[in-house]
Amino acid sequence: MAQRMGCRETRSCYTAAITFAPSSQRPRVGGLTMQQVTVRVPASTSNLGPGYDCLGVALRLHNSVTVVRGKMPRSSHPQIVSDAAERFFKQTRRRAFSFSCSIVERIPRCRGLGSSATVRLGILLALNQLSGKPLDRLTLFQLCAEVEGHPDNAAPATFGGFTVVHSTASVSLAQAKRGASLAVQRFDVAPRLYFVLLIPDLEIETARARRILPSKISRIAAVQNCANACGLTGAFASRNYEKLRGTFSDNLHQPFRAKLIHFLPGVIEAAERAGALGAFLSGSGSAMAAITLKAPQKIATAIARSAAVPAHTIITQADNRGAQVLPMRQPPSGIQH
Repeated sequence: MAQRMGCRETRSCYTAAITFAPSSQRPRVGGLTMQQVTVRVPASTSNLGPGYDCLGVALRLHNSVTVVRGKMPRSSHPQIVSDAAERFFKQTRRRAFSFSCSIVERIPRCRGLGSSATVRLGILLALNQLSGKPLDRLTLFQLCAEVEGHPDNAAPATFGGFTVVHSTASVSLAQAKRGASLAVQRFDVAPRLYFVLLIPDLEIETARARRILPSKISRIAAVQNCANACGLTGAFASRNYEKLRGTFSDNLHQPFRAKLIHFLPGVIEAAERAGALGAFLSGSGSAMAAITLKAPQKIATAIARSAAVPAHTIITQADNRGAQVLPMRQPPSGIQH
């Protein structure tokens, strides 16, 4: 069980074959048509225990998505890329153009750390940049939440910090597609707060983790979840992080997902014994997160030992910036000084 501050890096290359836009629709920089954009998108830990599908925090762990305009042969490409691209061009009502993309991945897949949201949001932001920025950031978040099927990773990945998402219509967040608008509140997270991640060598698909959940819970359980989610939100908003203790308990998803991750209760208990403010399943798992103001390495050691499965740990902090379009590298002018 290795304990690490970093994460594996992999590269994925995709092509998306879509028709070119007329040159009049292409953004120009310094008289030249913009051909390439790189977007850096943070990982996120969502739910935070009781905040199912509505709470999340962006983390200083990133994927980078580079989109290059150009005609590509019509070949198969991942649905995660094509769905985001099709949704963007449909929303903007602009003629689609072909592009290729490459992704530098530092966020483990299928661990509940928002890896899929980083790809979808990266594609949306890059295409928006190459198209002259027709959409604002809130709209891009809403598009990402639509293609994701839930907003709790899309919000912190887009805006950074601690985010709270709610629907402006009388439908659940899980059902909030085109008929409802999603609103976001975000708060900066202080650097004194550490997030200790336990990342098992176990992949869990979100769809599978959702299927295991019951359709109904008791009113008492629901009230407890509301109280904990409100207390947790108040602690983050006020930066009175000691008040986070006792707010991570959940009745909506963690007790049921523990069937897929049998060591979850033991890891939470070990984190709290080691001094963490609390711990929880990150998203749908299999990663777990502990939050602490002190001794993060001690907590990392404790939770890795408790899990007793192949895993590694990452100690990080919150990312308050959210997704960023990286500056373009200027080509050499050919003039010597």
